[in-house]
Amino acid sequence: MILTDFQKDAITEIVNIAFGRAVASLSELTGSRILLTVPKLEICTIDQLPSVLMEILNSDVCTVHQIFTGEVSGDALLILDYKGATVLASLLTGEEIENMETSAKEVLIEVGNILLNACLGTFENMLHVHITFSVPHLHLNQLNHTLNTIKMGKEEIRYVILVVTTFTVKESNVGGYLLIVLGVVSLDKFIQCIKNLEMDR
Repeated sequence: MILTDFQKDAITEIVNIAFGRAVASLSELTGSRILLTVPKLEICTIDQLPSVLMEILNSDVCTVHQIFTGEVSGDALLILDYKGATVLASLLTGEEIENMETSAKEVLIEVGNILLNACLGTFENMLHVHITFSVPHLHLNQLNHTLNTIKMGKEEIRYVILVVTTFTVKESNVGGYLLIVLGVVSLDKFIQCIKNLEMDR
């Protein structure tokens, strides 16, 4: 799947707007100034994803997973390596967290919920598509197990919009990976909506 420069720029712009909304909500929630950067965006097939992510994640991961349905449907995931997840939870709670205890899990689910809903909500508003979100769930697994979970039972070719970001909290940086997984039909609809956006300009 090859996107035009406009389509890539449009997706990046939408994600930037979504991240801006998420940052405001996260900062208000935690009482700390939080920054999110969006330095990299790419599209690959679900089969290519393991090799892409294994280069940057090779340990246990913490994943907030949300399923969405509607005119565009798929899976949205926020993935952090385990150490980064505990650091982020510590920074957001102001407590030293070494193990993924209940309070840390709740904080990370809320972070994922805010970030994923901001992205999906922005897609919905800007592209004029109706999307319904499920309740997000937190998973602590090895990366390959997490990737197998989103592939399970899916026979169609699926594509992944991969966004690499960095959370900056109290001058500490934690890398995160946002995945939007779409089947062919949903991706075609998504791209058509972006083309309509282009024509409206």
